[in-house]
Order: sequence, then C-alpha cells, then structure tokens
Amino acid sequence: MSEIVKTERVKYANAPPSGKPHSIAVPGSARPGYSAVYRHYALGDGPLLETLDPRVRTQHEAFESGCAINPNANCLGWREQNRINKTWGPYQWMSYGTVRQRRTDIGAGILRLHEQAGLPNRQVGIGLWSPNMPQWQLIDLAAMAYSNFTISIYDTLGPSTTEFIINHGEIPTVASTVSHIPTLLALKDRLPCMKYIIAMDSIDDGELAGSRKQDLLEAWGKEKGVQILSLTDVEALGQKHPRPLAPPSPDDIITINYTSGTSGVPKGVVLTHRNAIGAVTASFICAPQNGDSVLLSYMPLAHIYERVSEQTALAANAAIGYFHGNILELGDDIKQLRPTAFCSVPRLYNRFYAGIKALTVDASGFKGNLARRAITTKLANMKAGGNNKHAIYDRLLSNKIKTGLGFERVTTMITGSAPISPEVLQFLRACFANDFFQGYGLTESYAVGSVQLFGDYSAGNCGAITPTLEFCLMDVPEMDYRSTDKPCPRGEILIRGTTRFVEYYKSAEQTAGAIDSEGWFHTGDVGSFDNLGRLSIIDRVKNILKLAQGEYVAPEKIENVYLANLNIFAMAYCHGDSQQSFLVGIFGVNPETFAPYASKILGRPIAVTDLEAIKAACQEKTVIKAVLKEMDKAAKKRKLTGFERIRNIHLDVEPFSVDNELLTPTLKLKRPQTAKKFRPEIDALYAEALKDAPAIPKL
Repeated sequence: MSEIVKTERVKYANAPPSGKPHSIAVPGSARPGYSAVYRHYALGDGPLLETLDPRVRTQHEAFESGCAINPNANCLGWREQNRINKTWGPYQWMSYGTVRQRRTDIGAGILRLHEQAGLPNRQVGIGLWSPNMPQWQLIDLAAMAYSNFTISIYDTLGPSTTEFIINHGEIPTVASTVSHIPTLLALKDRLPCMKYIIAMDSIDDGELAGSRKQDLLEAWGKEKGVQILSLTDVEALGQKHPRPLAPPSPDDIITINYTSGTSGVPKGVVLTHRNAIGAVTASFICAPQNGDSVLLSYMPLAHIYERVSEQTALAANAAIGYFHGNILELGDDIKQLRPTAFCSVPRLYNRFYAGIKALTVDASGFKGNLARRAITTKLANMKAGGNNKHAIYDRLLSNKIKTGLGFERVTTMITGSAPISPEVLQFLRACFANDFFQGYGLTESYAVGSVQLFGDYSAGNCGAITPTLEFCLMDVPEMDYRSTDKPCPRGEILIRGTTRFVEYYKSAEQTAGAIDSEGWFHTGDVGSFDNLGRLSIIDRVKNILKLAQGEYVAPEKIENVYLANLNIFAMAYCHGDSQQSFLVGIFGVNPETFAPYASKILGRPIAVTDLEAIKAACQEKTVIKAVLKEMDKAAKKRKLTGFERIRNIHLDVEPFSVDNELLTPTLKLKRPQTAKKFRPEIDALYAEALKDAPAIPKL
C-alpha cells in the first residue's frame, strides 16, 4: 500500500467517538416518501470518494501500481497434487513481475486472435469459465491491459445458462478448464459468436478412447468450426506478435457480471473501471492490505465479492493463494497458506461457530469452564462498549483457536452476501480477537455498500455507508415500511455513487426499472438506519405472502428469526399459501450442531459425519416435535405473531443447493423453484398440521 493510500484511508476507517453517528443524514435532503440522504460521517457535503490515490483511476493502473511496489513479491500461488499418493504439496508462487509479463503476452495473443477473426481491437468480452485458479486472474489482467473485459460464467451453471451468457454477451473467446470444453463444443451449433476456446489447464493429460485428449478435442473443434488453443499457445502467439499495452479509461467496461437471479434469465450487470476502483477504495478502507498480506481465494471469482477482494490484493502488492478446489478440504489450504485476511459468507462462519463451540464452551471439565468464562467476559466487554481483546484469555483461548484453524495471522475478517446471526458474529469476534466486520453490497454496487468501522463491536447491522456511495430509504407502504417510522426510518434501500453499475446489458427496460431519473438504484432490499446511522437489512421488497385470512407475512424476516435463534439450522424456506391460514417450512440442518441435538432427543449417538443417520433423524417425529418446540420459543422471544409462526417442518441435510438449482451461485434461494420442487412435502406438512392441530395457537 502506498503512503498516500495509507494516509487517506485513515480518514474513513475508524469509528467516530462514542455516541457520534457513523453515517450522517444530510440536512434538508428528506422529502415526502423518502428519508434523508445518508453518507459516511467523514464526507460531510463534499464529493463522493472515487479513489484513495489520484494516480490510480483504473484497475489496470491499480495492478501496475501494486507491481511497482515490489515486482519480486509473491503474487499468485497454487498447490500441485502428487498423482501417486494424491496429496497436495506446499504453495508455489508466481511473482508480480512474472504475472505482469505473462499478462502482457496473453493479452497480445488474444488480440491477435481477435484480429484474425475480424473483431474490434478493444472492448470485446472474453469468457471465463473455471473454478478459482491463477490462470483466471492472468486472463482477466490480460483483458484489461488491452482495454478488453471479461465475462464470468459460474462454474456450477448448467448448459442452458452458459449458452445464454455466451450468446447474450457475444463472446468470441471462452477461456475454460478442459472439463468444460466438451460442453462448449456440444453447444457450438447454438453459439455462432464463439470462435476460440482457450484451455486454462493442461489439455494433453491422459487419453480418451485410446487417443490423446488434445488430438480428439482439436479434431472435434475443427469439425465445429472453433479453434482450441492452450494458454501456452496464446502466450507464444503474443510473444511472436508483441504490441504496446492499450490501457483502458475509467469509463471502459471491466466486466459484465451476470446475476443468476431467483427467477427468469440472468441479467448482465455492466461495471466499469471507475466502479472497480471505487470498490477497491472501499475495500482498502475496511480491510487494509500491503506487501506482507496474504489472501486465500476460494469464494467463486465469478462472484463480485471475491473479485473485488482479489483486485484489492493486487493493488496492494499482496499475495493471493488459491484453494486446491475441494471445499471440504479448505481447512488444509488455510493451514498451509496462513492468510492475513479472510472474507467469507455466513454459511461458512456458521460452521466455524458450531465446530469451535463444541470444542470450547460446550466442553466439559476445566477446558469448558475456562472457555465459558473467557467468552462471557469478552461478550460483556463488547456489550459495554469495549473491544474483543483480553490479555489473559487471548493467550489461553483465542490464540489456540486461531492457530488450530490456521488463522493465527488473520487481522481482518469480513462477512457479507447474507445476514449473519448476531450471536454467531459476537462469539467468533470473542474467539478470534481480531477486526471482524459485517458488510452489505450487491453485484450492482461492485460488492460494496456499507460496512462496520474499526472500533465498532456492535452486531445486527452492516455499519456505515462507504464514502464512495450515498443511500436513502424509500417508503414501501404496502409492506408498512416508511421513512417516517420511529424510532428508526425504514424503507427500500436506494444507492447512488461511484460504484453503482452503468446498466443491464442490452436491457433498457430493466435498467430504467432499476435506476431512476435521479440516478438512484432501487435495490429491492428493505433497510433501516439506527440512531448512529448504521444500516440493517430487514426484508426484501415484494417478498410478501398473503394467507387465507388476508394477513401478509414477509418470509425472509421469519426465516432469519429461526436461523438466528436456532444453531441447528443452516438454511430455511418459509412457505405460505393463500388457501391456508398458517405457514410451513423446509429447513436444512447443520450436521455439526444437529447431530448432538438429535442424539440427546433420541437417546442414541449420531456422529456428525454420518449423514445417513442424520437424514434418518430428520424424519423422526420425536425430533420434529422437539425442534418445533424450540422454534416456538424463538418465535415468542422475537415477538412473532401467531400467523407468522411456522406450524410444521420438513428437515433435511441440504435441501437447497446450487447443484439442484434451488440456490443461485450467490446462495440466494429461488423461491418459485423451491415451492415447485417441494410441493409434495409442503402438501403433506399442511395435511398433517390440519389433522393434528386445526386451531391456530396464539402466542
């Protein structure tokens, strides 16, 4: 991190003095139907922040700036597998200087291919279809260097969505792993724009039907009219036909990021280098990195959250180590890499919470007593306005937890993408004794929006507005959310500023429906600002159900109540039917916490690794009744009305996933598809509940 960046970020990174607002309401900016405009407290009425370094206005310049700090520093790292014993070796590294040169050669090679196909020499989309790997970043940087851009294809998406993205984005060149090449070739007759496929990993390993894999794929490609090249081929082509860099401008496209929505076809979110630098600026403020920093890459790079994390690392001359591809063995990568910063989502943090809790505060004897005392002391200190550090308990507990997980060097953790339970957040803050923040952002805001500031140990909110944006809340009268609500304004979150996207690609109608005439992006999220100007996400616009008696319910609100109060749950779907007067639900259980819970109920041991036994326990009526009782307690605690209470449930280990197409790649629930898939279970839940308890109990 350059000295100018270090100096500038301090203005915005720390929480203000106790009792002072973290986001301020601009005086005189409120109007009927809308709250005041909220901004970061350090901005005042000045212009929104675009960059911490006026010399850096594009992500290409950010990488060049990072490289200049130390070209010999580790840049991109990976692990090789021993093919004999199937073990993974230590991290190997490419330096910044090596990445810079390879990026140049690859970019020139792709430009040469495009010229041969008669394509423009700038602002052409290049497809990326692979899991996280160094080659992904090399190609992305290569595109930027010559004013082109990349379009990510989620590694888990099916052929129909892949076909849509390639055609809609008019992608002539797709860089993919070899495993995806047969799918691309099978789709080629419906992909008239695709001219080239670049193999990102080794194309000549192994045989197919007695012939070399490379020969077969190249022959198939020739038959389909598409040229298949290895990444080495493209680099060699660039070395043979070198050309000076053609850097982008701030308003050039850096990516079209397709959001796999909860219904309908994906929307192409057009993002520019100006957006990217605004996001990197916000990221530097909340999670500072430098040449000694190490980031673990495991969240999908097709997700804008991971993309901005890595772009920030590249701007800081930090090292990025890629996980070896098996999420179940992520812990081994963490221990090998020993990262200094860690960004993730609540789903993984919930697993950390369950595992750590079982080994510490739930343990018996002296170990359990010590852990309970340590955690209780730290939680009380944070609640009283203190921090999560303790001279004795950090040495006796926190340091051992961090070392056991490989987190001993982690100074900053970020959680985003979905709400996290305040109980989980505060417990992990106490365990890790580091800076652990919750944030909020969207693809349309380049993953940034608001984030908690240094020194703020509150929970249940997403912190202050970043200095690159401004927010306001718009009334949603049909859901009874209004900017005039007391004690805190509530309404749909509107965003405007540096990182707000340009448009939905080739969709003027969708763009006009999302961005109003004043430049506000209507997010569809319902939020509230507390008395210190910290944002909380409380609902989704239009996610309302009408029951038979005419009552309206917000399913996400209800789901979050149960997820936040019962750690045996990992996922939830609340279902309401206009022909029924009550709710039912489909819940996914967390094996680490559900197994001991079910063992106690059933009086027999169930191992956390025995998924079949856990699935069987999910069907036990005794277990279901016990869980419903716990849910009733949570409903009373959070003051849910009688009609908001879930009356019957179906339990399973992982009812919703990306693979079964009930979750988007960003882990958002596809509600219509979920209702359709679980229709038999839902009908059975209603029939059983009506039979056993026809009257609706009141809380």
